[in-house]
Amino acid sequence: MSYEFKSLLPKSDSARIIYQSFRQKFGSDGGVMFVAVQDSNFFTLDKFNAAYDLTREIKNMKGIEEVISIPQMYVLSRNDSLKKFVFHPALVRKPRSQEELDAFHRRLLRLPFYEGLLYNSHSHVYLMGITLNHDILNSKKRTFLVRELIDKIDTYCDTYHITPHYSGLPYIRTISAAKVEKEMKFFVILSMLIASLLLFLFFRNIRAVIFPMFIVLINLLIVFGSMVLFGYRVTMLTGIIPPLLIVIIVENSIFILNKYYTEYQQHKNKILGLHRVIMRIGYANLLTNATTAAGFVAFIITRNELLVEFGIIASLNIIIAYVLTLFLIPIFFSFLPAPKERHYKHLSGGKITAILSAITRLITHKPKFVYISIFLLLLLSISGILQLETTGRIVDDIPQGDELYQDLMFFEKHFNGIMPLEISIDLGRKKGIQNLRNIKKIDRLQQVLSGYPQLSKSLSVANVIKYAKQTFYRGKPSMYSLPNNQEKAFIFSYFPKLKSKKKKNILHNFVDSTQRYTRISVQMANLGTYQIEQLEKEIQQRADSIFSPRKYKVNLTGTSIVFLKGTKYLVNNLFSSLLLAVLIISILMFLLFNSFRMVFISLIPNFIPLFITAAMMGYFGISIKPSTVLIFSIALGISVDNSIHFLSRYRLHLNQDGWNIKEAAIATLQETGFSMIYSSIILFFGFIVFVLSSFGGTQALGYLIAFTLIVALLSNLILLPTLILSLDRWLTTKAFKEPFLEVFDEEDDIELTKLEIEEPEPKSINSKQH
Repeated sequence: MSYEFKSLLPKSDSARIIYQSFRQKFGSDGGVMFVAVQDSNFFTLDKFNAAYDLTREIKNMKGIEEVISIPQMYVLSRNDSLKKFVFHPALVRKPRSQEELDAFHRRLLRLPFYEGLLYNSHSHVYLMGITLNHDILNSKKRTFLVRELIDKIDTYCDTYHITPHYSGLPYIRTISAAKVEKEMKFFVILSMLIASLLLFLFFRNIRAVIFPMFIVLINLLIVFGSMVLFGYRVTMLTGIIPPLLIVIIVENSIFILNKYYTEYQQHKNKILGLHRVIMRIGYANLLTNATTAAGFVAFIITRNELLVEFGIIASLNIIIAYVLTLFLIPIFFSFLPAPKERHYKHLSGGKITAILSAITRLITHKPKFVYISIFLLLLLSISGILQLETTGRIVDDIPQGDELYQDLMFFEKHFNGIMPLEISIDLGRKKGIQNLRNIKKIDRLQQVLSGYPQLSKSLSVANVIKYAKQTFYRGKPSMYSLPNNQEKAFIFSYFPKLKSKKKKNILHNFVDSTQRYTRISVQMANLGTYQIEQLEKEIQQRADSIFSPRKYKVNLTGTSIVFLKGTKYLVNNLFSSLLLAVLIISILMFLLFNSFRMVFISLIPNFIPLFITAAMMGYFGISIKPSTVLIFSIALGISVDNSIHFLSRYRLHLNQDGWNIKEAAIATLQETGFSMIYSSIILFFGFIVFVLSSFGGTQALGYLIAFTLIVALLSNLILLPTLILSLDRWLTTKAFKEPFLEVFDEEDDIELTKLEIEEPEPKSINSKQH
């Protein structure tokens, strides 16, 4: 499993470079886990002292770097003998009486520095911030550490009947990774059960279930083996590859088995049937799997680490799945007895035959109705597409009813959010932070930030200096303000030096060792990318009006900004990958059909479902974001399989039926319709299971692709043969008859039923005696 936070941006992107530079100066901004409780009776002796013990116990845990809470808060004090400010715990021991605790509570309320950071005095909400070790944060140990933390905190809260609320990126990532691991196993088992059930219903043969499932197990081993060989780990994306491959393997098996049973029904020769399966379906399946793989290969150009890994592993294993099914299915069935009538009875009657007959009547007698219906659907689609929005949130895939999301909303309500937003300020020269004018500019920018309700209280060196002035004047709350020029000299002389990074102090969190670079830290609500973008522009403009770009350099960075830039970059590149997928698929189909006209016509029934899906997203308010835009490349690569199988068989029937276009089209529909419907049903259920996921992105992937594939099935069953019949002579050219790649050569087909054993010539008596 992957436990690292993967950036959506390539390493060369300027936003990522700025963020990495920020982390080198000030450390990571996403390593704090937050715990909050709402309790108006928090400051009762037993309850508070238990919280004190809990905080100390957590701080002593391996993997915890720091804990800050009301019982474990730090304060400044003035040491006149040393002429220094001392930063030390507010409590060195537990309060021994309620009066002592009440006195501490009164001192706390006199510290504006912590209001809005550690507590909300109006709603009686108290917060604990737990900083995790960076190495543990990006390893499997994080899971055990977070679970241990939750157990300890839950025990305390259960004792005093308090509801804990958890959040922060370490917690969100841990819970999400655990869900990915759990769901991957669940979906693999569920997909295999559904695929097995459908295979049995289709073929009424347990062998048609066992052997494809055996190939599935082999391919799953190869999937995880290939991930290890490439040095990849299981992510939210690569976690859906195993159930995805199950439906692709079953789809391949359906085309092979349907062809095998069709052939056997005609001539009752098992070996001849298997031979024709390999010759006729083998090449077609190669092209269909290649086009499916193309939909995933296209992700490689995004230069996004997650999608590149997803594209490589998925496309490689799709081709491996093709090889396994082509080799093993015929081998397995060559050892088995010949099929019985019940195994291919579905090919000559039943509901599927009735559906195909109805479609045949529709395309031959009412083509205008087909075209008018498609035209009206496209008009409705345009209206829906115009309503599409491009947006996404940092915590976007979690359902609103999930406890994780509810806790996030709790933090937003009482602290205005917990998503890290950082403002990095280059003051232009060393020791620039000692200039009081620069500190006043920082304070002015913080006042601007306080006007945004979607931002929490900001924190900077200006807050520390205000706190220092209050401390210098013996803790008077009215003195919590910036010093004047006269006060500055005295107050600054009490601050420790910033020369050494080994001996850290309170200033190291906000100023680098050269005193040239500083930061303003703030948390934001879980906003959409459009809202973040608008907020970034406004803050950047206000910051530039305070800090002249000629002298200073102000950059907005942090996890929130990197996510915004990454989402925009990814969406733009995923559209590019869709165009690349179309190009690759078009080239493969041209090699197969040797006709630009036929390639163009074959893509129309597969583009229309994409338009309809995009319209549905617009009508239902499903936004364009990384988790939804990638469905178009995947769906196109899979849905075009039906066109390839249909047109491949259509060309064969043209040769067999003396170039009679109508008879060839109808015969093709009747023959390939079964496989197209069966495989689409398998694909539909293979993807629709993802709606059971607890991640919104995985759910969207499931129902959007499932919907697209059903629309693509109808489009290929109805629109494609209608186009062929309407444009007959314009489409069916000599080039189409003579392709670059021959799917199957009828002249090389061996009619084993006509083979005869040649009688040996009679031997002479002499030769016999000799």
